[in-house]
Formats: sequence, structure tokens, C-alpha cells
Amino acid sequence: MKRAKLNFNDKNIRIIIGLLIALIIIITFSIVRDTTKAITTVELSRLYTQDKIKRLMIDDSYLYFVTKEGNFKIYKGSINTKSLFKKYPVEVIGNKNYLMDLLYLFIIVGAFIFLFRMMKTNRDENLVQLHQEIDRAEEISKPQEIRAIQSTVKFSDVAGISDVKEELEEVIDFLHQPQKYHQLDIKLPRGILLVGPPGVGKTLVSKAIAGEASVPFFYQSGASFVQIYVGMGAKRVGELFAKAKQMAPSIVFIDEIDAVGKSRGEFRNDEREATLNELLTQMDGFEDSSGVIVIGATNKVEVLDEALLRAGRFDRRIHISLPDVHERLKTLELYMSRKPHHANLLEVARMTVGFNSAALATLVNEAALHAMRHDNLGIEMDNFEAVKDKVLLGKHRIISYSQKERAILAIYQSAKALIATWLDIEFEKIGIVTTQILQRENEIVSKSEIINRIKMYLAGSIATKRTYNEKYSNAGVDIAKARLLAKELIEHYSMGENFVDNTNEEEAILQQASIDVETILDKLTQIHEKITNHLLVHENITEEETREILREIF
Repeated sequence: MKRAKLNFNDKNIRIIIGLLIALIIIITFSIVRDTTKAITTVELSRLYTQDKIKRLMIDDSYLYFVTKEGNFKIYKGSINTKSLFKKYPVEVIGNKNYLMDLLYLFIIVGAFIFLFRMMKTNRDENLVQLHQEIDRAEEISKPQEIRAIQSTVKFSDVAGISDVKEELEEVIDFLHQPQKYHQLDIKLPRGILLVGPPGVGKTLVSKAIAGEASVPFFYQSGASFVQIYVGMGAKRVGELFAKAKQMAPSIVFIDEIDAVGKSRGEFRNDEREATLNELLTQMDGFEDSSGVIVIGATNKVEVLDEALLRAGRFDRRIHISLPDVHERLKTLELYMSRKPHHANLLEVARMTVGFNSAALATLVNEAALHAMRHDNLGIEMDNFEAVKDKVLLGKHRIISYSQKERAILAIYQSAKALIATWLDIEFEKIGIVTTQILQRENEIVSKSEIINRIKMYLAGSIATKRTYNEKYSNAGVDIAKARLLAKELIEHYSMGENFVDNTNEEEAILQQASIDVETILDKLTQIHEKITNHLLVHENITEEETREILREIF
């Protein structure tokens, strides 16, 4: 093991050494200084008469006596020394004390000079650091050149997001022909928020929008706005939007916007709040004809400040979920279009449940490398199977499921889709790895609607318990949501049977909801099985597709 070397240029080390020297001087002075006890003439008379004096010394001021009882001194002007000098021989110690005192003085003065120089050196170093900080602050505050990129990515380069493309077509059309919308006084959203887990292609989608519209694309990370010095992030936001307006029509894309847009709460960060306030101000200041579209991307929409999500800012949210089997197939076809292969891509798509677009790209690349290392002329199924675990257990952990887990999830999620449709709970899509329930903005919600949602959240766990006679951990999140709704129903909305809150009522609501769900599943067992099979094949089902299956039976 290497020993750490002391750096004597370190100002802290020098201060410690200086203090140690001063301490040594004080200790030395206390040891060698004159500690002889002064006595009175009466005590001296006793020593004289008892003949205890062994040795007598004299200097300019004192007489010193060495006795068996110790060393003593007395001011020489206070006694008659004539008889004393006759009896004892006298040793003259003359200027000895002056020389010692002078030496002590030199040592003390030297120590103070050393400490003074050390303090001066530290002060000079602090001044240098201060000037460096000032230079750094000036460097940061200088206007930085903000460049737009011209994206070459098209929607044809992005596979598996057909529903997202449809939502963004009018935005692209607006950027192509803004005057058409202005003539009809149509106002498009100023901000679009792309929401989805990491790796699903949020940045790629924003580049595709810019590429399809052929407009300047300004890319910024949310973290790049948050600086050490208060005001620098806000200044950069202002410079970015000024440049975007200058080059309008244009797109400003802020990746990981939650880094700067978190809710303002008790844990204050003045720099981040100043930057967020500037972002809000800039979005409010857009003229309807500015031609600037702001796109934000996040996987933590729940932590964003409410002011950022209100109408007039990021008022349109587009959810990009993990791709289902058909979307994964299209993504694989896109990635494999220039690679020789003999693999069944549909089979690859089926064995990659839970993979996002980035994971699929990694899988394809690893399979190609594996094929090259084994001198294959093309990529085979064996290559995909060989590297799948490496992608799963590699640097970035990706959720995937075994066949048994897929079956459990299909039964679980199909029960949620069935109960939601049967009880008229609107949803966009329910799949093996995702649930997208539409959130209503109603101010007034009935007790029945709340209880229906509780039933939907309990449906999956009840269905798997019926099938396997076992409970599974995947139900934890939904059961927690059901409990929370029951608690809010009693405590927040006061919809219980009693005016005073009663936790027993919460349990009664959950128990009755469970009984009702079991009754529905008993009556609709055949439909539940059909929805489960649909999920096993397609991995997702919409509300309309669920209703179609219901119509087949009734």
C-alpha cells in the first residue's frame, strides 16, 4: 500500500507546523525559565543559623541559595551581605540571564515573523483563488454561441410509434405552413411534453419532427441550465429562446426537463428556481406568430412543477410507452434492413418483452458482433439467443419476462382491461408491461366512480389468485392505489356511512369491491380468457378492442 506524501506547500500543513513551533517555544520557555522560589529575610536567617546553605551565587539583582530543602533567592538589597559573604564563598553568575532572555526574545520574534509570513502567504493564495473564481464567473457569464442543428432524421427512421406520429403531424404541418393556421386563428400548443421511460426514443422523435419539418433544431439538456452561480442558468435560457425566435420557425428541445423543472418546495435551490422562472416567462412571452415549438422530454412527469404543466405552456403531453410485439418487430426490421440475416424477426420480437428501442439496437449490434466472431455469413437466431442474456444482465439492466411471467401478467392485465371496460373506465391502452388509464379533469366525482376504479385496481390480483391460487408481487402497486382511493373516499371526500372517519369502513369498501370483481369474473370467464389470449399474442389491447370481444359474446 502506498504511503501518502505530505505536501509542505499546502497552507493547512504550514499553519499546523507554525502552531507546533509556537507550542514548543512556550513549553521550552516554561521549562528553562527561572523558577527559583523567593524567600523572606526571616526564612534566610533560619537557613543561615541552621547552616543549611551549601552554595551561594549572585547576579545583578538577586542572591541565590542552594540548600538541601531546595533552591531559593532573595533580593540582594534587602539584607546585609557582609557577614554572609564572610561565611560562604560567592559565585558570580553575572549576565547569564540576560543572554537567555535575549535568546528567548529572538526565538519568539522569529516565530512571530514565521507565522506572519505564513499568514501573508495564505492571504496571497486566497487572493489568487478569488481572482480565479472571478475570472471563471466572467467566463461563464460571457454569451455562449448557441447553434442550431439541421436534423436529418425522418419518421421513416423511427419505427414502432405510429400513434405518436399521428399526434405530431399537425405540429409538423404548422411548422411547414404557419400562415394557414394563422388565417384561421388556430393556436397550436406552445409546448409538447414527451413522457416515457428511458430508452424509448424521446430524443429521436423530437429530431424526427425537426427533420420532417426541415426547421432549425436547438438541443439542450435540462441539467446544462443549472449553474453554480445564481442567474447564469436563467441567462442561458434567455439567450436560447432569443436565438430560437431569431431563426423561427424552429424547435427547442429540452431533454430531461425535470432537472430544471422540479416542483418548487421546501428544499430550495435559488439557481434552479431562477432558471425555472425564466423558462416559464419565456414560454409566456411567445407571440402566437413566433413559430417556436418547445418540446420537453422526461421520465418523471410527477415531479414537474404545476406551473410548467398548465395551459399555455406544456399543455400537450404525448406518452411514449415501451413497444409491443408489433412495434418491436418494425423496429427490428428497421435495424436489420442493412444487415444480412436469416433470423425470424417475429420470434426475436416475441422473446424481447420489455425491451425499449435502445435495448433492441444494442441487441442487434451484439448479435452482429457474435455472428462476426463465429465467422457467420449472416445473423442467425442462435446469435440473438446467445447475446440476449448479456444485454439483460449487462451494464444497463432491462426488464424482461419468462414465459410463465408473461402468462401471469397477461391474466393480470386482461382482468384490469375487462373490469375497466365493463365499468366504463376509459383507458387508452392496457398491455403486459403498461397501463394507460385516461385521467379525467372532472371537479366532481361520484362515489360509484371511485369505487369502480378501486375494483379495476383489485381485478388483476383477484384474477391471478383464481387461476393460480397464489398471490404475486406485481399486484403491490395497484393494491396500494386501491387502498389510497378507499382512504380518500372516507377521509377526504367524507363519503362513508358515518360522519366520523372509521378505518373499518375502508376495509369494508375493499372487501365488497373484491366480492363484486369476483362475481363479474365468474360471469365473464370466457371473455377474460379471450382478452388474455389477445394480450399473449399482441401484448396490448385498447378499450375499443376489448369492447369488440365483449360484443362477440353478447
